[in-house]
Amino acid sequence: MPGPVNLARAAAVDGWLSRLGRRLWAPRCLVCAEPAPGRLDLCAHCEAALPWMPPACLSCAMPLPLSLSPPLPPPPFVGAATAAIGRDTATAIAAVAAPTEGARTEAACTTHGDKAARPPAYPFSRLCSACQHDPPPLAEAHAAFLYGFPLDRLLPRLKFHRDLAAGRLLAQSMAVAFAQRSRPDALVPIPLHRQRLRERGYNQALELARPLGRMLGIPVRGDLLRRRRATAAQSRLDAGARAANLHDAFEVPGTRPVPAHVILVDDVMTTGATLYAAADALLDAGADRVDAWVCARAP
Repeated sequence: MPGPVNLARAAAVDGWLSRLGRRLWAPRCLVCAEPAPGRLDLCAHCEAALPWMPPACLSCAMPLPLSLSPPLPPPPFVGAATAAIGRDTATAIAAVAAPTEGARTEAACTTHGDKAARPPAYPFSRLCSACQHDPPPLAEAHAAFLYGFPLDRLLPRLKFHRDLAAGRLLAQSMAVAFAQRSRPDALVPIPLHRQRLRERGYNQALELARPLGRMLGIPVRGDLLRRRRATAAQSRLDAGARAANLHDAFEVPGTRPVPAHVILVDDVMTTGATLYAAADALLDAGADRVDAWVCARAP
């Protein structure tokens, strides 16, 4: 049975040192450098522009046609709850209502390749047409945002320039977006191959998973999944090549026991090939259920 959000751990993320720092040094918006009077390090304009995720396919997180016009209002995190995040992250998280499910219709999305199809976890009315016909290995996939302004500024800075301030802001947003979701046994960040890790010096998925785990009181298992071989950059490949590029790219090292329910954490979901390959490896190693939480979903 899923447990409640660990409010004590969530509150500790924004402790007295963080509050003192904001009083001594007036914060600036991480996107446009204008004053950021709230607790999210965004000015009012950039905060209002956050593209919160509308209703989407529960299996691949692709927005459904019904949700594209008009967009849903942002969650209570925006506005009054934004100020609460700085004083008490737990208060803002606890205030978030359960995500609106609404009516579900069909939409096209990328399939996960030729792996043996697993039965969908939900009625077909809550899945897009592609996931109805070819269910991916993920039981659920959720994104906090659609990929657009200002995510297209913040995520590249985290991914390629180690902007940990941007990572903290994005992790806070993910915590609010996912606080009412099913509680896993562990968060598993998508790993980089050791060669890519040496070049970059850090793993952006791990930099999102660590604060997210602290806020929600979920263990982070960065040791559970390994990228067994170097692969070409996914951004340079089309959808079909992406799936082939990641075939058997992940493994669970040794004989480590795999928790029954794990959630993969990554920055952006595009075709889903990376997440599906990682989910297959965890399921093959004994996981009963694998979900995905990502910061943004590329349309």
